Amino acid sequence: MATVVTVGAHILDVLARPVEGIPDGQDTVVVDQIRVTAAGAAAGTAVALARLGNRVVSVGAIGDDDLGDLLVTIMNRNGVDVTGLVRRTAEQTSASILPIRPDGGRPSFHVPGANLTLTAHAVEPGLLAAANFVHLGGPDVTFGLNDPEFFAALDAARAAGTVVTMDLLSNLPDLVRGAAAFLPHVDHFLPNEEQAAAMTGEDDPEKAARALLAEGPRSVVVTLGAEGSLVATADGVHRLPALPVEVVDTTGCGDAYCAGFLTGLGQGRDVLEAARWGTAAAATVAQGLGSDAGLTDLDTVLTLLR
Repeated sequence: MATVVTVGAHILDVLARPVEGIPDGQDTVVVDQIRVTAAGAAAGTAVALARLGNRVVSVGAIGDDDLGDLLVTIMNRNGVDVTGLVRRTAEQTSASILPIRPDGGRPSFHVPGANLTLTAHAVEPGLLAAANFVHLGGPDVTFGLNDPEFFAALDAARAAGTVVTMDLLSNLPDLVRGAAAFLPHVDHFLPNEEQAAAMTGEDDPEKAARALLAEGPRSVVVTLGAEGSLVATADGVHRLPALPVEVVDTTGCGDAYCAGFLTGLGQGRDVLEAARWGTAAAATVAQGLGSDAGLTDLDTVLTLLR
């Protein structure tokens, strides 16, 4: 069982499905399902990792409010250690409302909130060095981590044997490009296709992956939605197809992919096989509503690969 520290974006998601449009005036539309979940590239990944059998400590900033209380409750219930969360009295907990379309699309209404206040001082360097893995979830929106002090802590942890992975939250070009400063301090980078293009200026995901690989990571895994993913290492680029499942909601698929990938690495699998585990975790989540849908345990996820 690997110990993983997730650092970064913590969001409370409120999701409803299916939603074909916002009703006029004060009209009411009856939907099939409404859920509240822990989400964001750190919190969502933390819950997925815990469900896949890992020990998880999550570090981030949330508000001292009811939304934060609910987020902590959800993460605690899933076995995530939340002692690394700091509460902010001047900011609300980051939250999103997601009306999920019948085809699984996920427009959102989002408040960045306390995520913007996370700084390197909130992260205990010894915690990073003691972990098997550190997952940076959304450093593009937790600007305070873009700090030489934090980079030094990551480098010290890596020297002690910790493996560092990174995923992004936003597709906004300015934010994504700002996260490039983390690449020399990361072992595995897992952007989506839009993020890889924004960071490199390359529309071809293979060219983008190679350009990102040249910045320092040992592997770059670009998720391509329905087209699957590609894995770039010094040995070459490999494409992995998506698994054929009925898509209900794509929320959290990237977080689940990261969780499956990390779990595979933690159990001694190579990067390509770990990416297959990530593919299976993402496919599991896509079949239900919310970032943790269907993730009961690792064996159930891996049945999709058999």
